[in-house]
Order: sequence, then C-alpha cells, then structure tokens
Amino acid sequence: MTPLATPQTTVLRYGLIPVTGQGIGTATVERMLDPEGAGIARPLGPQEHLPLGVMPVVVSDTTVYGATCVETLMRRWTTALPRPWLVLIADAPARPVSDARYLVRALESRLAGVARVPYLPVLRAVRGADEALEHKDVRAAAEALRHTIEGN
Repeated sequence: MTPLATPQTTVLRYGLIPVTGQGIGTATVERMLDPEGAGIARPLGPQEHLPLGVMPVVVSDTTVYGATCVETLMRRWTTALPRPWLVLIADAPARPVSDARYLVRALESRLAGVARVPYLPVLRAVRGADEALEHKDVRAAAEALRHTIEGN
C-alpha cells in the first residue's frame, strides 16, 4: 500500500506593495523575505486585496518621490487593515535627502515599523533577485531585514 501524497500548501506571510513600481529592489526584497523561494512573500497586484492574516510590506526607495508615494498610500490606508511595515531601499550610498527623511518620520506612527535596506551596488549588475542573493552583502542585508521585521 502506498501512502497518499498530501499537497503542500504554502501560506502567504508577506504581501509586498511596491509604491514606485516592480523593479529589482522589490524582487530582491521578496527573495530576502522568502530565501527558500517557498512562496511566503510576493507582490500584491494593483487591485488585489490583502489576504487575511498576511503582513503588508510597503516597498519604496529612499527618494522624495518614493516617500511621497508612501504618504499617498498611507492616506488611503484604513484602520480595518493591519499597519504595514515600510521597507526603504537605499537608492544611493548616502543618506536620504532631508525631505524624504522627514516625510518618513512623520508617517512612522501609522506604520508597524520601518526597515532599511542599505545601498547594494550589486543590484545594478544582476539579472534577477536569485543572482543578487549569491552575494554576501545581499545575504547579510536579507538577514538583517528578516531580523528587523520578525523581531528575532
């Protein structure tokens, strides 16, 4: 008698909301939060509802434009939804300009937290997130991101 195979269902844990579009930064954050590629993190579609029990993760770069897009999203965010995490991906090897920093600071009370991903120059030279995770600085940033969001 052969045992029945039970299908493995992956439970979505992180719903990514890229506010400035889907790019290598968002794809890398997706893989950073889901290093085994099990499907526990994925970007949500433009009109897709946040599934019950899924942690919303807003992804933006550290530009004023990115911060303004986060502000616009948070103005429409309802209290019926869980507060989202904001993941800021550094777009340059310098700290964000003051207008972007102040805008994010003003939004912090409406967020579950803010996680920062440092500038990773390798993202400019890779074909995808899987290739990016081959680099030790990206893996270190991924571990720090998971530690920040999960609180471990």
